Amino acid sequence: MKWHYTVAAHSDVGTVKTVNQDRLTVKVANTIYGEAAFAVMCDGMGGLEQGEVASTLAVQLYEQWFLRELPQLLARGFSEEKLEQVWHRLANDCNVQLVDYSSAQNAAMGTTLTALLLLEGRYYISHVGDCRVYVMGNGMEQLTADQTYVAREVALGHMTPEQAQTDARRNVLLQCIGMADSVKPDFLMGDFYHDDTFLVCSDGFRHKLSDAEIYTYCHTSLDGMEWFVENRLNNSHFMNGRLRYVMENIKARGERDNISAVLVKAVNTMDEW
Repeated sequence: MKWHYTVAAHSDVGTVKTVNQDRLTVKVANTIYGEAAFAVMCDGMGGLEQGEVASTLAVQLYEQWFLRELPQLLARGFSEEKLEQVWHRLANDCNVQLVDYSSAQNAAMGTTLTALLLLEGRYYISHVGDCRVYVMGNGMEQLTADQTYVAREVALGHMTPEQAQTDARRNVLLQCIGMADSVKPDFLMGDFYHDDTFLVCSDGFRHKLSDAEIYTYCHTSLDGMEWFVENRLNNSHFMNGRLRYVMENIKARGERDNISAVLVKAVNTMDEW
């Protein structure tokens, strides 16, 4: 199989805040295992000082890993267990750097961190915080679990999902990068298929959208027809336009947070159309 990826990304400061503390990156590169796609989404802590510094440092560290260290990992022989170990180390290295920097600057700062790697028909996710990864094909699935107080309360049956949406503690994180001695990222993996689309987004992107709207906006056109067809298949310009359109709608609904998203479309070019 030969995989090809089309990507798009957009970030908006929103209608209220003067600083965008979201940071993201998305890369596609040729490797000895074929084409690989990599996306990182970090949401600097809005209630802390210099959240944008924390999210920028984290994105830069992971971007450097993809460009410099992943090729070496693949050359030595890739394994999912090794990737989990490497990503656990990377998250904690990032955490130490932020803790040390915060101490030196006498300023509290932290960030969520969600990384997605697509390689040879498999997805891999490292996740700390409440950004999300969705995969959309014939339907839509949320792959990550929010590491928040309200998500834990819903899982324990102490709160309904509807109550969680409006609870004043909905942004309280159980862990983030830069605010404790160590972190333990969730590590997720699984198969993906021809025509699947991955969405990586900050919480500001999803607060005002239902799951059905996310699927409609990010995988299908408004008339219900698939929007990655014919000449649009490899059109990242069209994808970026769709993200901008969605974010304008989100702002019109009153979202106060920064709004960021990445789309990655996976196509198996060996399949027949």
